[in-house]
This record gives sequence, C-alpha cells and structure tokens, in this order.
Amino acid sequence: MKVLFEIIKSIVLGLVQGLGEFLPISSSGHLVLTERLFGISEGGQLMTVLLHVGTLAAVLIVYWDQVWAIIRKPIQWKTLWLIVATAVTAVMALVFKKFFDVANEGDYLWICFIITSVILVIGELIRKNRPETLRIKDMKWWHAVVIGAIQGVAVLPGISRSGSTITGASVCGFKKKDAAEFSFLLSIPAILGGLVLELPDLIKEGTGDFTWYGILIGMAVAGVSGYFAVRFMIKLITKKSLWPFAIYTAALGIFLFFNQFVLYLF
Repeated sequence: MKVLFEIIKSIVLGLVQGLGEFLPISSSGHLVLTERLFGISEGGQLMTVLLHVGTLAAVLIVYWDQVWAIIRKPIQWKTLWLIVATAVTAVMALVFKKFFDVANEGDYLWICFIITSVILVIGELIRKNRPETLRIKDMKWWHAVVIGAIQGVAVLPGISRSGSTITGASVCGFKKKDAAEFSFLLSIPAILGGLVLELPDLIKEGTGDFTWYGILIGMAVAGVSGYFAVRFMIKLITKKSLWPFAIYTAALGIFLFFNQFVLYLF
C-alpha cells in the first residue's frame, strides 16, 4: 500500500510539474499546494528541482532544432540574449534569495497567483491594441533585460514563469510564436541554474518523504506531460487568448486567500 501511494504521489506531482511548467499557471505554486495536500514535509525541494529537470527534457525534444543550432553556432545574437536574460534572473535570485526562501513556504501563494492573473490580463490587453511584429532576430539588449527581470520575479511560487516571460516578450512587441520560443528556450538555463544553486542544500536535505524510484517516476511523468504541454501551449498562444488561465489563477488566488485567513482547510 505504501508503494502504491508513493507511485500515485509521484505521478500526480509529475503531472502538476509537467503541465504547470509550460501552461501559464505556475508549476512551483501548484507543487507547493500539492505537497501540502499530500502532507509532504521533507524532500520537497529536491523533488521540485528534479521534476524541473524532467520537464527540461521536454523542451529539448520540442526545440531540439533550435538548441542544436545554438550548439553548432554558439556565437550568435540569440545566445547572447539568452545569456543576458539568464544573468539578470540569476542576479535577482541571489539578491532576493532569503525572500524567495520564505515565499517558498507558501504563505504568499494567494497573492502570487493573483499577480499571475494580473500579468496575463495586462498582456492580453496590450496584445489587443498593439501590433506584434518583432522576431527573435530583432531582439535588443533591453528586451533581454526586461524578460530576464520578469523571469526573476517568477522565481516566486505562484507566479508563472512561462506566463510572465511570454507576456513580457509580447509586451515588447514580439510575435506570439517567437515570444513562446524564447520563453521556453530560456527555461533551459533557468532550470540548470536552479539545479546548480540548490544542489548543496539538496544534498543536505536528502530525499525526505520520497524514494528514488518515486522521484524517477515523477521525473518521467513530468517529461512526458511537459512535452504535450509545450506542444499545446505553442498552438494555444498563436491562435487563442490566455484569458481562461487568467481567470483560473485569479479564482485560485482568491480561494487560497479565504482558505488561509478564514476556512483553514489545509
């Protein structure tokens, strides 16, 4: 029975990460909520980081042509802008690390989900009234700084990384497909950087409430579900609006507010 529960727990967490990483709903915020519901108290950070590594595989598969082009010809503008954006995110993560660590406890989830909703709404309103003409090849240094800074804010659980960076790129005037491509490519160094930064603490913490087979199952599920989520998001962002996700994250944020201060359900 214990083994079955471990497998179910890992599958659920893998699905939450795989879908939440690329849909604009915040995988980290949903992972915090899911871990609360499962009563996970130890090893959650290790599981979270390794689940992100699982979704990294999905990005590499979907965008392999672009990734391979960068590997074959690393000296190009796209590489530079990815480095600039990542550097800005890294500086913010280091400067505000203590604040982010406190936020990871989940007390600010409600307001972070509402912030995600506001970001998505702003993006949709601006897209409606502003032409999107820029491609990644047209990117300037300040575009990369803006997108990197927005990704830095999205380190907070509950604020969607994909939603924020795609919105940031769209606000800068980039076509939806290019905004999505840059956002998902940017997740590669973000995930690898997070792994490096968290590694010392993860080694000390250990697996906690998880087993290694459970972690591997979760990573596999995160990778597979993440692959379909990326594909779905690319089609969605080029043809549809993100209003449903804005409504969902706003409703979730309001519910969590009442739960934290009134209902006390979990």
